[in-house]
Order: sequence, then structure tokens, then C-alpha cells
Amino acid sequence: MALLGSATARASSRPTAAGSAGTVQNGASQPLYSYANAVRETVWVDTGLDGDGNGRTDRVAADIIRPSEPAAAGLKIPVIMDASPYYSCCGRGNEDQLKTYDAQGKPLQFPLFYDNYFVSRGYAVVLVDLAGTNRSDGCVDVGGPSDITSAKAVVDWLNGRATGYSARTGGSSVTPAWTNGSVGMIGKSWDGTIANGVAATGVQGLKTIVPISAISSWYDYYRSDGAPLYSGTPADLAGEVESSTAVSHCSAVQKQLAAGSPSNGNWSSLWQQRDYVASAANVKASVFVVHGMQDLNVRDINFSQWWTALAQTGVDRKIWLSQTGHVDPFDYRRGAWVDTLHSWFDHYLLGVDNGIQNAPVADIERAPDTWTQDATWPAPGTVTSTVNLKPGALTTAAGSGTASFTDNPNLGEDDWAADVNSTTKEKTAFTTGALTQDLRMSGGGTITLSVKSSTKSAHLSAVLVDLGPAVIRNYEGAGAGITTLSTRSCWGDSTAGDSACFLDTAADTAQVGYTIFSRGWADLGHYAGLNQTATITPGTSYSITFNLAGTDHVVPAGHKLALIVAGTDNGLLNPASTKPTITVDLAHSSLHLPLVGGAGTLPQAVHPAALTATPLRGLPSDRAVLSDRTADFR
Repeated sequence: MALLGSATARASSRPTAAGSAGTVQNGASQPLYSYANAVRETVWVDTGLDGDGNGRTDRVAADIIRPSEPAAAGLKIPVIMDASPYYSCCGRGNEDQLKTYDAQGKPLQFPLFYDNYFVSRGYAVVLVDLAGTNRSDGCVDVGGPSDITSAKAVVDWLNGRATGYSARTGGSSVTPAWTNGSVGMIGKSWDGTIANGVAATGVQGLKTIVPISAISSWYDYYRSDGAPLYSGTPADLAGEVESSTAVSHCSAVQKQLAAGSPSNGNWSSLWQQRDYVASAANVKASVFVVHGMQDLNVRDINFSQWWTALAQTGVDRKIWLSQTGHVDPFDYRRGAWVDTLHSWFDHYLLGVDNGIQNAPVADIERAPDTWTQDATWPAPGTVTSTVNLKPGALTTAAGSGTASFTDNPNLGEDDWAADVNSTTKEKTAFTTGALTQDLRMSGGGTITLSVKSSTKSAHLSAVLVDLGPAVIRNYEGAGAGITTLSTRSCWGDSTAGDSACFLDTAADTAQVGYTIFSRGWADLGHYAGLNQTATITPGTSYSITFNLAGTDHVVPAGHKLALIVAGTDNGLLNPASTKPTITVDLAHSSLHLPLVGGAGTLPQAVHPAALTATPLRGLPSDRAVLSDRTADFR
């Protein structure tokens, strides 16, 4: 879609039709209702749980803003809902907005632009405090039954299946007579994760979800094929967002979170409870997935495995993949995002026949602010293709030979890629020759390695690299690919307590000599599966297959494709207890890549690049900054 100006400017020529159905004109809902006179209220919904063990069921706070005119006219409206743990502790959006309230406790500021833009167009916006946060009862359990039930209960209340109250304790019952029960959930990071989890329950009334940079399985947030991506446990994350009231009552829940997430990388019942991919068959809502292909916080396996699982359900799907890290599309493609989201909600919540369900499924950012579209995703013609390994080379012929490296936990993927053309002891690299045609990968891949370790523990990393000059988003910078400007643009209506005007952004770019575009990590002790850690005997061969994250990347003609295999990826993977030397049996190792056009798009004969001591230029990375950012889940 073409970029448009601010919604405030567009609203200056409002049509005069009235009524919820009457807000739809020319294939889109129009801003006919008064934002200033909207109803602002809080309802506490009974979840049926007693997570904090105080002898009464928990109530969660749902802050609501809705236009007053439809109810007065006897019309019912749909709901856009964002359930979050961050409304009082940490904030939402690029400006870390918090909920605010007046002296009587009535909500004033609803974070983000959803209320400013959509309320006047005939939608209610409901922002839910997850259990144990802000003004809600209960305990945070980090994507588990409490988190999901506390959000699902609000969907149930909106559909007449749960009880809401006018107060946190006591109060009178409140019935949502103003809504038709159609709900669309949206949110970034933890918020989008909750949308995934609620959709996986199959709850009636949830018509669509828009998960942005969201988790589909919490195991894959903390672990990667047995290897630890983060120190600590979900208990640490719970402690960051819980309200002061919850902290004093929820120590037992935090102990369960710590005990159920073993540091050895084993699968557990805690992870099973938080694996929404396993319940994807229950999803009835349409799904609009948005993710950064360089998200080193919520790693990209989370979107690709969720997308693949949803393909089996037959639900309508759409996907946006950017070059950014952990960033909301409002901050990298604002005009197109607002317009597309508007059409999406109009179709799935208001029933507008605007054709978005027939539009191209995938939008992919190829270069900063340059996007392409595909009818389906992975792209049409994608074939999982086997690429074999020889010393220094990727090949379509049989693999042969061996390679070795010694784990150095002080180095990571940027160090390896910068020295990809040099022989260094901490990694081994395999490259094609210069490509004679573009090579596109669309989807997730896997790698199989046959290895011997010199010690009883080993972590493995594999990264795919595009070797050649390019301008890319600086996803390792402080803004994860964006720069925040001092100017503002407005997207909807404002009040004194809730502005629709947000800081503008621009792409933060860098000129590089290589681009890392897919990654995977694993613990060798889980070569036989995730249920338990196997004993590794030094000098014994083991075969392990692990995932390479979903991506959509074109290696241009003239560039080279490289695979780097190493140990600890500093800043992205915690080290093993030892520093092994790993020997790779190349004849029994291979890549399985989602190539558009299949293996025939690779050269039939490829050769390793000539070695050079000149390092390639990468992003202006600060690994400490990267580590700090990946620890900030928002």
C-alpha cells in the first residue's frame, strides 16, 4: 500500500454518516465518533483462578475506551485488545508509555496509537493488565496458565461467559452490552505472545490476532536445541513486571518457575505448558504475523515454526518480515502499517469486504525501506534442498573431508564473519564461489553435523552469511535498526491526557561487507532429543540436527554464500562448561536450505574463496549493548 500522511490530516474531511455500520464508507471505517467524549472505564474480570492463594478468585483489570454514540443508538461494536504485563512497570512502544489514571482511578492515557486511531472509527480498545501486574490480582507465570487465562477471561467476558465487576473487590457486576463480542488481539513481544497463547485455546469470539515479535514457544525463547540463550529463569522475568502486591504473595509461583526451567536445557512440563505451537490446531482466528528477521531477543524460530504450524489449520494468514531487530512496525513502516492494520481489523472485526484477505500474503523488507511482496510464504517455488560440505566449500556434490575448531567464548558471529576468508582456530567456514545468479532462501532450514568433541560438553553455532557489500539496517545498534527523531506525527485524535502524536523514526543503516541472515545453536548433549542430556564421551562421533531460524534473504549474483560453524556465539549463547576442540566429519554433515527454485539455483561446482588476511566490515557492534538489549524483552 502507498504511504499516507497522518491520520489527523486525513480525518479533516470526515463524512457525515452515523452509526457503527455507517462508519464504513468507500471500503473503510471512517472517524465519525468523538474521541473526546468516549467512555473510559475499568472493569475487573473474574478469572476463576486463585494464583496468589488469598482464598478468593483473581480479578484482572481491563481498561476500556469506547465511543459513546453506538451504545446510545443501540449499536454494538468490536474490540481491539492488548493484554500486557508492562502497563505500569516498563511501558509500551518506542516512548515507553504507561497507563495513567485520574484522581478517581478512571483511565486517562491508553498507551500506543490504537485508541487514538480506532475509537473514532467504531472500535473499543481494551488494555488488560495481566494477572499479578498493575491493578490486577494473581501472579505472573510468564506465558503459563495464569497469563493466558487472565487474558482469555476478558475475551470470555466480552462474549457473556465470564463475570466482570465495577471494583477490584466487591462492586457490582458489569455486562458489556455495548459489544458484539468480536475481538482482535494485538501486541508486541510479551503482549503478542499472549495473543498467540489465547488463540491456541480456540476461544470463541477471538476473530484475529496480530502478534508482533512474539514468542510461540517459551522454550525457544530461553533455549535453542538444548543450549541456553539466556542466564536465569522465567522467575527473573516475572519479578521484573509483578506489582508490589503480587511480589508479597507470589514467591511460590516464582519458585515453580525457577525449578521448572532447568539450566541443562532439558524439556520439562513447564515448557510444555508454554508451547503454543503444539496447540496450533486449536486456532480459529486469522493471524497477521510481524517479525524482524534480525530479532536477537525473540529469535526468529518463534515466528517461523508458528507460521508453519498454522498452515495446517487453514486460517487466514499474513506476514511482514523486516530487516530490523525487536521493533514495532509503527516505528519502521508507519504509514503502511496503520493503513494495513486498519484494513485488517475492518475486514476481520467489522466484516468489511475490502479484499485484504486476497492481497499478497507476505511483505519482505529487502533493503532499508525497500519492500517486496509474495502471494504466499515461504515464497512460491521454495524447495528444501541439500547442500553438502567439503573443506572450505559448500557443494551440491558429495561431501568429504574433516574440519575442526576450538571453542572461544569471547568471540561471536561478527568476529567469525569478519574473518571468514581467513583460517582461524575458533571457527570453520564453508563458502560458494561468486554466484552467477541471485540465490533466495525463504523459510527455515536445518543443519546436520557429525562431530567429535575433545571434552564432555560442547555448544555448537551455525550461521549463514551473505558475503558481499550491502547497506543494511543496523540491527545491533541501540534502536535495533531505527533512529528516533525529534519530530512528531499524529495518528488519530488527542486529549489533554492522551496524545495521538508520536516521535518519528528513520532507518539506522550501515555499509557492511557481509550480512548474517540466519542462525542456529545447539547443545551436543541433546543430540538424541530434548528430554534429557546425554553423556558425551570425548573422541566419540555424534550426529546432531538443529534448526536454522526462518528468514527470507536474497544473496545477490556476484556475492558468495557462506556457512560458519563454531562453538559459543558470544552475546547470543551461553558457553558450555568446557572449551572443546570439535572435529566435524564433513562427509556426514549437510545443510538443508529452503531455496526458491531448489538446489539447481546453486552453482554445480563451487570452490572455497582465496584466503585473505583483510577482515570484512560488519556492523558497528558493541556486544555489551547487544547483550543488554536481548535481556530487555519489551
